[in-house]
Amino acid sequence: MKQLSNPIISLNSADLKSADLGFANLEGARLRGAHLENANLWGANLEGARLLGARLLGADLVFANLKGANLEHANLKGANLESANLGGANLVFANLEGARLRGADLKGADLRHANLKGANLESANLESAIMPDHKIFDPAIHNAKKLTGRPT
Repeated sequence: MKQLSNPIISLNSADLKSADLGFANLEGARLRGAHLENANLWGANLEGARLLGARLLGADLVFANLKGANLEHANLKGANLESANLGGANLVFANLEGARLRGADLKGADLRHANLKGANLESANLESAIMPDHKIFDPAIHNAKKLTGRPT
């Protein structure tokens, strides 16, 4: 599946648990409600992908390109998003509990109502990001660079 490159590929509600999609080109793919638990998406191109309500628990998204992706209501609990590009991504109501976002680019991302409990945002770029409505008390967030999220 590593050669997937059709920008209109539809994998809505697909069962891709533990799939090896490392470096796959899924730009613009429709993955609404897809089951991607523990999937390998290391270095995958998911720019502009529609992942509404997708289940990405424990998924490996290191160096993945999720620029402009729609991850509204997605479950990314425990996912590894280190050094991922999430610039301009829609993460409204996303569950990022325990996610590793160290060094991730979240510039301009919409994190309203997102669950960031226990998430590691060390060295993450949060410039112009729209932050959750609640205060975040986790010490890891204090190490994020450019923590200048716009108020909601």
